[in-house]
Amino acid sequence: MKRTLLVSAFAGLVLNLAAAPQGTKGVEDFDPLAFPGKMVDDVVVPVPSEVFSVLDKLGEPNWGAELRKAKLPTTSDRTRLSLLFGYTVAEGFVAVQAENKEAVKELGRDVIDLAKSLGLSKSVLPHAQSILDAADKSNWSAIRKEFDQTQKTVRDTMEQMKDIDLSQCVSLGGWLRGTASVTSVVRKSFSADRAELLNQPMLVEHFVTTIEKMPAGTRDHDVVKSIRKGLGSVLQQMEGAVDGFTKDAVADIGKTCDGLLTEILAK
Repeated sequence: MKRTLLVSAFAGLVLNLAAAPQGTKGVEDFDPLAFPGKMVDDVVVPVPSEVFSVLDKLGEPNWGAELRKAKLPTTSDRTRLSLLFGYTVAEGFVAVQAENKEAVKELGRDVIDLAKSLGLSKSVLPHAQSILDAADKSNWSAIRKEFDQTQKTVRDTMEQMKDIDLSQCVSLGGWLRGTASVTSVVRKSFSADRAELLNQPMLVEHFVTTIEKMPAGTRDHDVVKSIRKGLGSVLQQMEGAVDGFTKDAVADIGKTCDGLLTEILAK
């Protein structure tokens, strides 16, 4: 089976939940080119909206309880700013899932500030304004779309500017925040199906390889080094979950992600 068809248990869950009669479809039917995410080295990095949408299909999480009101640090460090951008977009999806208008607006303003610091205002401002306008109308589907597009625009613009390592940091920051949310929701209402959302060893391997290929200046950044170490720990948990994740394993992954997010947000 091609590597692209083994992206993650997340992709398989999307298919299983969307299938007609049970058992009529499987991972073999997955078209990675049609999946809403970023295709990198034959691995699909899923967009946050899809992760949270699948979680909703597995129950009714209390998204309001998952919101974090973290004040972003003031920094000119572009690596940290890129990680913060990914974090903020993922946090925006939590706010949308919670249908918290004020939190969405605040995060939309954070997106604008981070874009200015990264020199990307021109590319991001239209998306950020659309987020604020849609929040006034409680148009949650439009906000989801704009947050997805915002992250894509920033990554694409960075790559055009030859800042590929910073583009990858945006993805890392978003994945860490999204995974922290998933672990929190799964722990509060544990089930094997929910826990399987975390079974993404190929995606974690991709991130590890990505960091190892970064320019030395980014790869040796204190926070990036911590993320590399943390991903190794997460990968061990995933590879050890032969018979599925235990609640303790889910908690350990969440603890690792939360610790890394604390470093990203440190003043």
